[in-house]
Amino acid sequence: MNSISVRALLVRGMLAGLAAALPALAVAYLLGEPRVDSAIAFEEAHSHEHGGAELVSRTMQSTAGLSTGVLVYGVAFGGIAALAVCVALGRIGRFGPRATAALVSLGALVAGYLVPFFKYPANPPAVGDPSTLDQRTTLYFLMVVLSVLLSVGAVILGKRLAPRLGNWNATVAASVAFIVAVGLAYAFLPSFNEVPEGFPATVLWQFRLAALTVQCTLWASFGLVFGHLAERLLAPRPTAADQVAATGATGLATPAERP
Repeated sequence: MNSISVRALLVRGMLAGLAAALPALAVAYLLGEPRVDSAIAFEEAHSHEHGGAELVSRTMQSTAGLSTGVLVYGVAFGGIAALAVCVALGRIGRFGPRATAALVSLGALVAGYLVPFFKYPANPPAVGDPSTLDQRTTLYFLMVVLSVLLSVGAVILGKRLAPRLGNWNATVAASVAFIVAVGLAYAFLPSFNEVPEGFPATVLWQFRLAALTVQCTLWASFGLVFGHLAERLLAPRPTAADQVAATGATGLATPAERP
């Protein structure tokens, strides 16, 4: 793939990421923010510290702050995913641009979010010990890196096993290897259970479900939008003029020319 196509796909990936961030933003605002408000209310009701002005108001956090974060996230990861599609196109099977974009989006969701999420799920305010914040953040990003590396390794393993085992058996073997490796990572990395006493379990569950829904919405939308844009760029449909030219080149009469 030449540099012009890569640049064009990168731009389209960022635009697709921006477009995908819009429905994700709506989900985050409608499903996530009410649970954040509930968690903040619990925190304030059980906090022994009072007073002190907020540097950023809650209204600003839930509107401009949330919008900026989700949109920037969508554009940044849309560009990264577009580059991943450039690398994967033609190397993971005989898939076209649309199917490759869908597979990369699914892989990004699973490896980049779901696997780390099941080990270190998202927490609303008031959940988590502030003294372990740095440790939890470091371990979460370590889990992300491990998950991505293991998923790449599983793809390489599947391709190497395919000539001997066949595509289906190789895919199953690589998937099992990935699951076993992730399970070992889960077992050896430390876990945290820092939900304060009395915190509503429903709020915690709904917040985590909302966070998961945001990511699923983002990557599903990105896969659909970017797949469409990539296919239009790399595999455009022939126009009427192209069909007429092709017909003339082969010497065949068009339907209108036939008696």
